Amino acid sequence: MNEFSHHSDDRSAAIERAVLMTQSAAMPEVEARFDAAGVMGVLLVNAEFLRSIERKYGDPARTEAFQTLSGLVRQIAREKLAEGDFAVTGELGRHEIVVLLFRESGGARISRQEIPGFDIALRQRLESNAGKAFYPYLRTAPKLINGSAICIRNPRFSVESQLCQTIAEARQDAELNVRIEARDRRKRLSETMLDRKIHAVYEPIVEVDSRVVFGYESLARGPEGTEFHSPVALFQAAAEEDMVFELDCLCRASGLRGAVDFPSGTKLFLNILPTTIHDPNFREERLIKTLEECRLSPSDVVFEISEQESIENFADFKEVRDKYRQLGFQFALDDTGSGYAGLEALLELTPEFIKMDRAFVSGVDQDPARQDLLAALLTLAEKMGSKVIGEGLDTLEELEMLGKLGIHYGQGWLFGRPTPLRAAE
Repeated sequence: MNEFSHHSDDRSAAIERAVLMTQSAAMPEVEARFDAAGVMGVLLVNAEFLRSIERKYGDPARTEAFQTLSGLVRQIAREKLAEGDFAVTGELGRHEIVVLLFRESGGARISRQEIPGFDIALRQRLESNAGKAFYPYLRTAPKLINGSAICIRNPRFSVESQLCQTIAEARQDAELNVRIEARDRRKRLSETMLDRKIHAVYEPIVEVDSRVVFGYESLARGPEGTEFHSPVALFQAAAEEDMVFELDCLCRASGLRGAVDFPSGTKLFLNILPTTIHDPNFREERLIKTLEECRLSPSDVVFEISEQESIENFADFKEVRDKYRQLGFQFALDDTGSGYAGLEALLELTPEFIKMDRAFVSGVDQDPARQDLLAALLTLAEKMGSKVIGEGLDTLEELEMLGKLGIHYGQGWLFGRPTPLRAAE
């Protein structure tokens, strides 16, 4: 149960309290209050994030999430608005909530302070809750970009007509704000990339039997304290702006830049996308020169094929793979068992290292099915001449089970959080 359901143990009762009136049911009250006050303000809460919940989890989940949002809107309305203000549902088929404020003419405070204040309070409440209100459907807070409009009562028109027109204006304002936010976010992302504010942290990969560090995976991070700090958020924003290729190039460069004075005798696992082969800086001569500047050799580097995109042409990719293998580079297939990293990629690429997704490693000491799956993959890997790396290790028990199964390497927060190799990073 989340904090927006009044801490009730009865979820259905809490949802019932969050139900809003429809616009048609609210019309008699709207007419009376608008006629009496003379000024009506509209804040349109744009809940388009509900569409993604409906697509993934179905209409019952969407309905539950909508009622959660409705309850939050009602709660803030009680805290922020005057008696007589209220909220109603949007038009049929639209994911929106309409907050109505009624004031007497005599100042623009409703436009300058009250509606913006409600909007800020709503978004801050969602952000402070970090998405827990909509768990398990969302794991981060939805970003609401809302719109508003003001209407002065004109007796030549019906209240219903003026209400519909004002809501339409608020919806247009929300759509404009969405476009402005998209433009500004693209600018922020572009500036982050142009300023090369992408840095690398390194997560150790450990030999299961000896517990000795075998290598480090380079992981990208955006600027601390920004919306782009998380690699998930960073690549999601880049994907939406069609800038993944450019970001991948920067991440790879930052991984090499931070690996100067790399620990001798260990491997650098460097994430690459399949489209990396089109990057001029990835050509043999340029890449070898970059490695020399970082005091690394090809035998120090393992190219880790990222799960961010699928390989469209295995024949072309294998040709490039063979060329780099001749130079001394090795390859790993990331997140095997999830996303694009399936059996086809495994069989086609025959990588030196197979990284098993954390979904198959987490809790492996307690789950015979996961143990059987890892054992089967290990058998296949040995026939291919590959080594297996178990990702997402959190406990010693999981590590010990990997050892019993014969898994070669482990990676995860059990060995420490990813950190820069040098203070300068």
